[in-house]
Amino acid sequence: MASVSSVPAKAADTVLSNAGADIKPLCGTKPMTVALVDGYGADTWRKIARAEFEDELGKCPNVTKVLYADSLGDQQKYNGDLNSMASMGVNVLVTFTDYGDAALPAYRSAFNGGSTIVVPYYSKISGSPGVDFSVNVYQDQAYIGKLWADWVNKTLNGKGNIVLLGGTPGATSSTEFLKGLKIGLEKYPDIKMLDENYIVTNWNPADAQRAVTGLIAKYPQIDAIVSDSGMATIAGIKAYEQAGLPIPPQATINGINEIGCKYEDLKAAGKAWKHFSVDGATSMVRFAARAGVAAFEGTESKEPTVIVPYIYADTEAGKPPRCLRSAPPDADLSSTLSEEKLKAVFN
Repeated sequence: MASVSSVPAKAADTVLSNAGADIKPLCGTKPMTVALVDGYGADTWRKIARAEFEDELGKCPNVTKVLYADSLGDQQKYNGDLNSMASMGVNVLVTFTDYGDAALPAYRSAFNGGSTIVVPYYSKISGSPGVDFSVNVYQDQAYIGKLWADWVNKTLNGKGNIVLLGGTPGATSSTEFLKGLKIGLEKYPDIKMLDENYIVTNWNPADAQRAVTGLIAKYPQIDAIVSDSGMATIAGIKAYEQAGLPIPPQATINGINEIGCKYEDLKAAGKAWKHFSVDGATSMVRFAARAGVAAFEGTESKEPTVIVPYIYADTEAGKPPRCLRSAPPDADLSSTLSEEKLKAVFN
């Protein structure tokens, strides 16, 4: 049985999210306009990622302008924003893969419409570099699923029932997390998934809390909950609190500040749960920015484009989730921004 601190082997062409390269040798000399397009940019996580993007590009003196577009959760607007940026002559266009493969025609249009470097980031998508986009920077979500499997197995002493909370129906990232979790569980036959699919939460706190309340009513024994977002994790914790039940172990990613503060409060009351989180995902946009800059400037970058998160919290290894009382509840404190710059985002 693997120890709590063990980490399954990752591919050689990956890099930890908090171990990025220096952008300065990649900056080149050609003046460039760089843009970031978000499918939905209103939450604190996206605001932190935007600040990391701007912070990274601020290290290149030849970046003349940094533009931003929030598509407000509207895919039609998202496609329009991509093409608008390309038609404006943006040299490097970085975009979050909110809509997965459904956005490939928009990426292709922006990429083929001129000299724009197009870098979709966060999830792996179909399509070919140099044809549909320039480069795809993505998180190794299958690897994360295996990390969860190892931790759950160790924490449950090799036996128990679990569920996976995901996002919207058919979400690319949730599908990949599920795939990785199932692969990881193959060596732990006594860890059972109560549902073969991920539980839809729409990455919405109210929907997530309703979903977990339904799971509590449906299944007499849930030994651990895995989630692909800190928002769903805290919603599930609240569902257990409302039901007056002990909170089962939680394994998640993109942990939010509210989780850490809730953990501190419940630990003081003797009601803390076992918690594991991998994180650093807001810094992925830096990898995308560096890849785009190198492609436009023609500078050589040997940095991998497949990113794996670092272990941010593991209560079984003496590493509790962090709490910053002055920060918003949904703040991701694993950011690589300095404390000063992070607080500036909140203000």
